Parts: sequence; C-alpha cells; structure tokens
Amino acid sequence: MLRAPARLQGPARELGEYFFRRTVLSYLTVIGYGETASYAAVAAAAGNPRALRAVGTGVQHNPLSVVVPCHRVVRSDGMVGQYAGDADVKRALLALEAAA
Repeated sequence: MLRAPARLQGPARELGEYFFRRTVLSYLTVIGYGETASYAAVAAAAGNPRALRAVGTGVQHNPLSVVVPCHRVVRSDGMVGQYAGDADVKRALLALEAAA
C-alpha cells in the first residue's frame, strides 16, 4: 500500500460516498413533519456545503422513503425538484403535511 497508494483512491472514494450518504439520510430524519429543507441546507448539515449533487443522489437512493422522509428536501428556489416516486407524489406528500 505504501508503494502504490493510488490503488486505494477508488475504495477511499467509495467509502467517503457511503458515509456521506449515510450522514445525509440521518439528517433527513431531523426535518420535521410539515417542514422542508433545501438540498444546500442538507449538504451543509452533512458537512460539505458544495455537495448538492451528492445529496440528490443520496436522497434518490433512499431505501426507506416512507421512514426517512426524503420528500421534504426541496430546491433552494422553492421548487419541489425530482422525486424517486414522482414529482406529483412529492407535491401531494408536502401538501398533506402542510395541511396537518
């Protein structure tokens, strides 16, 4: 490993991505019912304010979207953005929570 440290770059990157996604998913549980947070706010809370796409990827690959509320993450301009299920479903979930 000491003679060829470049061999570890791929695994190190993959581990970094895994732990960043895990941090993103854990932050999603902090966003309260009826509240939203921007991708930028989630990236900042996860420790990397410039990692907006990584947040989007983490949210997109959320294996438990019913338990970990990824629909509460919206764009900074207030638009709902994409949703793994469907953007209309995301709007409906946000409206349901806002009405409560």
